[in-house]
Amino acid sequence: MTPDDFRRLALALPEAVESAHMGTVDFRVGRIFATLGYPNPGFGMVSLTREQQDMVVGVEPAMFAPVPGAWGLKGATLVVLDAVDELTLRGALEAAWRLKANKRQIALLEARRTSS
Repeated sequence: MTPDDFRRLALALPEAVESAHMGTVDFRVGRIFATLGYPNPGFGMVSLTREQQDMVVGVEPAMFAPVPGAWGLKGATLVVLDAVDELTLRGALEAAWRLKANKRQIALLEARRTSS
């Protein structure tokens, strides 16, 4: 996957917007659910729970790793863009998005699925 693929998938989620935080591109649905380009352009980050992080890192260690330091202990998870496939990235981004989205926004996603 490329940074543009990451961006496309993140922005496909209902009401997701691109912004910037501390010199890094981020994606928000009210609050930040993902970033792009940290620690370098080959990475993205998804904000998961610790349990979700343990699962994705355990199943796909070539694709995911905890962010070093305190943020990683809170679920911030690096995504290795060269290693991740679209289906896996889409799932990780949606999981992160769901943690930050409100009920109305989640209902929008569910409505898209039922109308397809």
